[in-house]
Parts: sequence; structure tokens; C-alpha cells
Amino acid sequence: MNRIAPYILLLAMTMAACSSESEISPRPRAYPRVLYPERNPVTYQQEACPFTFTYPDYFALHRDTTYFEELIDNPCWFNLHADGFNADIHCTYTHFESYTQFQQLVQDAFRLANEQNKRASYIEDFKIILPNGISGMAFNMEGPSASPFQFFLTDSVQHFFRGSLYFNARPQPDSLLPVTEFIREDLTGLIQSFQWK
Repeated sequence: MNRIAPYILLLAMTMAACSSESEISPRPRAYPRVLYPERNPVTYQQEACPFTFTYPDYFALHRDTTYFEELIDNPCWFNLHADGFNADIHCTYTHFESYTQFQQLVQDAFRLANEQNKRASYIEDFKIILPNGISGMAFNMEGPSASPFQFFLTDSVQHFFRGSLYFNARPQPDSLLPVTEFIREDLTGLIQSFQWK
């Protein structure tokens, strides 16, 4: 009997462990912790570029030297890089001389925004009209889009400026939403401060 007692005790403990009900509860929804930087304004002002605007200093300015592997020599093509968010605002400026060129630039801006429609669940476009004679369009994308925000600004006579926000990561709209909203506020400030020289 003494030899069987440990086995009976082990069997009783196993049955007790299996019969107790444990509650399974899902983990609460959480987002990655994001440290938001302070917003100290910096004025973009390059002698070669016919525009100025204000942007926060957590962006670092990097001049663009290639476009689809072709070398470009345009000092007004640059990226504003936010290292803490792993995000870039790609900025391009084009001088145009005819209405046909202007129409082509506008069509290209709409085409590039609509390419996000393949992944975005919703695209909202709205007009930009600034008191200093600048107009344009902004495109707000929702869902797993590579670019959640794009815009262009023009005087409709000779100047065309385009900007687009990209994250250097796989699009995760839920986890990127707080960061996207934070940067979108700064892009709104950039647009509102934009001026032609």
C-alpha cells in the first residue's frame, strides 16, 4: 500500500489541476510607446528656391539627389526626415512655363494620390486656398496606405510645390495613427506658413 500512495497522490493532484477553471481574458489593446518631440519652428529659406515655409526642428533636411535612380540637380527637391518617427516628407518643386505643363503637374499629383487607393480604405481630398494667392489640394488617406498624407501648392502661373508623407516601415494604420495625426498637424502648419518669394 505504501508504494501505491505516491501514485494516488500524484493522480489526485493532476485531476485537481485539470478540473480547476482558469479564466482566459484577452490582452488589452495597446499602442507602442511614442515619445513626441517638442515643436520648435524652423524657417526653410534657400536662395535657390522661390519659397519659404515653417516646419518643426525635429525634422532634418536632406537634399534629394536621385529620382528613380536618375541623378537630379535641383536644390529644391529635398526630404524632411523625422528620425524618431522613421518618417519622411518628400518635397519637390517644379517651375512651369505653360498651362499644359501646369495641367500635367496637377494630373500627376492626383495620379500619385490615387495610386494609394489600391491599399487605402478611404481617401479624402480637399481644396487649399491661402490668403496670399496660393491654392492647391491635400489628400488624406486612411487604412494601410504607404502615404497617409499628400498635398500640392501652386500659384497657377509658374510655381508648383508637392509634398508627401511616407513612413519607412510596413503600413500599420492602427499603431501609426497617433504619429500620423501628430505629423499631420505639422504639415498643416507647413502649408499655412508657405509663401512664394
